[in-house]
This record gives sequence, C-alpha cells and structure tokens, in this order.
Amino acid sequence: MTRKPDTPLRRGWTTGACATAATRAALSLLWGEGAVRRVRITLPRGETPEFDIAHHASGEGWAEAGVIKDAGDDPDVTHGAMIIARVARSAGGVVFRAGEGVGHVTMPGLPIPPGEPAINPVPRQMMEATVSDMAERLCESPDIEITVSVPGGASLAQKTWNSRLGIKGGLSILGTTGIVRPFSCAAWIASIHRGIDVARGSGLTHVAGCTGATSERVVQGLYDLPDHAMLDMGDFAGGLLKYLAKHPLPRLTIGGGIGKMVKLAQGARDLHSGRSQVDFQGLADALDLPNLKYMNTALQASEFAGENMAKWVAHESRDKVLAMLPEGVEVDTVVIDRAGTILARAGSQ
Repeated sequence: MTRKPDTPLRRGWTTGACATAATRAALSLLWGEGAVRRVRITLPRGETPEFDIAHHASGEGWAEAGVIKDAGDDPDVTHGAMIIARVARSAGGVVFRAGEGVGHVTMPGLPIPPGEPAINPVPRQMMEATVSDMAERLCESPDIEITVSVPGGASLAQKTWNSRLGIKGGLSILGTTGIVRPFSCAAWIASIHRGIDVARGSGLTHVAGCTGATSERVVQGLYDLPDHAMLDMGDFAGGLLKYLAKHPLPRLTIGGGIGKMVKLAQGARDLHSGRSQVDFQGLADALDLPNLKYMNTALQASEFAGENMAKWVAHESRDKVLAMLPEGVEVDTVVIDRAGTILARAGSQ
C-alpha cells in the first residue's frame, strides 16, 4: 500500500499559465506601465493567482518578462525553468512564435497543426485574452507578436515524450486549466491520448502500448515499429484502451512484464503496484495449481508454474483488451521476463 504524505500536496502552475503571466508583465513594460514585480492573471476556471516576475528586458518596439515555473509538489521536468514571453508590436492580431527551448509541431494529430510553435490552444487563448484586456484598458493596438522561450528547454524536452509526438526542437507550452495538480495521472493519460491522435493523423495502422522500457524495446524490435507508434502506456492500460475504444486503430500490441500483465489478465486497468494487486488465489484456481495461492510475487508464481502461466497471461490479457475495443481491431499480446526474453505471445504473429 502506498503511504500518503503527512501534509497536503502543493499544487503548481502550468507552463501556459507562466507564459501568460510573463506576457502580461512584458506588455506592461512595452505599453508604458513599467517593470512590474508581480502580476495577477485569470485562469480558464476563474482562479486569479499571482506570479512573481523574475526577469525584465526591453528594446526598441519590444519588451520581455520571465516567470520561474513552480510545479508545486508535482515531479515536473519544467519545475524551476524560466518561462519568458517577448512581446513586439506587429500587425494582424496576435501572432505566436517559438523562441529558444520551445518546439515546433511536425506531425498531424495534435491540436496545433504542423509548422506551428508547440503552444497549445488554451495557453494561446489565455495570452490572447491578456493582450485584448490590456490593449483595451491602455488604449493600445492588440496587434502583438508573442515569442515564448524556455532557456534550456531543448535539453528538458529530451526527458519528455515530445519527440514521439512530432514536437521537435524543444518543449510544449501546455495547460488546460493553468493548474498542475500534484502527482496527477491526468498529464500522463493526456500524453497517451495525444500519442493516439498523432498515430491516427499519421496514418499508422499498428501501434503498441507497453508497461515499461524493456517491454517497449522488445515489442518495437519485434515488429519494427517507428517511435511514434509506441504509446507510453506504462501502468495506465485503462486510459489507453478507453481512448482507443473511441478512436480505434486497426491493430494494437500490448506488451509487458509478467508481473504487470498478470494483473491485466485478471481485469485490472491501472497496473500500478499501489493501486492493483495480483490475485494469487484466483491465479491458483485458473491454472489449477493450488500452491500458487501461497506465492508472494508474480515472478515467484511464474517460476513455479512455468510456461503454462505465461501462456495463460498472454491469452487472458488479450481477451480483456479485446473486450474493451470495437469489433475488428486486431490485438496481440507479448509477455516478457525482466531480462526481456519473450515468455509467451497471443494473437496475430
């Protein structure tokens, strides 16, 4: 059982919220209000947090400001990064540019089309609303070019799934609510969804979801799949399958170590060790091996039961996956050991 923290987890702010706060501070500098040290913004759900401004600079026709991202208690790779927005007088409304450390979209399927800076729709809307509000208040033209930068962002992006989603050169500016909720599964599941969108947009017919790096390497090599066909499922089998049920692809491979896959075979949708457990009594009954109920781990059970257990896991997990997907989707499963040796497969080969 996972131990809960002794104190409430502290929430943080998305890169989109930070970019919006930086945009407001930069506009204040550009439009004559001076270098403010703190700004307040309005988030999509009506919250009005304040942000400290850690950086100012200006020149002829432009100004910029920066906010240091605080992700709260969430293990976010961009925690502590400087999010900079540079604003410059332009023509034709609000235009977005990618500065240092912010990527570009190169593949279809994302909410931003290929060729555009990887600044998602809600952050764009927040920054556009900020420009409109301040322009009206200060009697300025709302024709502004906004360049968002994250120094060091290209290096940070290597720790994310951006390259698989076709985002090249840096980070995405993200957020739908402006708020990062600590240790939320939502961000991971959202990335799974975007991965499926990209696969569909790219015309892929075969994708794979794996429980970890070893099974991913085995499955990708087994079928010679491109990187963007590898969906970062991890423990979130349910999150992947529910989205695929509504946005199906012709073929799906599910791969994983026997410890995770036995839980999927027994009907679990969240495979995390703190949120689902192997039913050893059920395993003993299914395989007609009474001693399995005394096992402590799936690995121990596998070593005792041998090939029969691996085959059962492969076939049962495939059946559970098929039950969640529309008729006609081709499904196969691959079960491995810790060394990456394939123990059993079920379905098309």
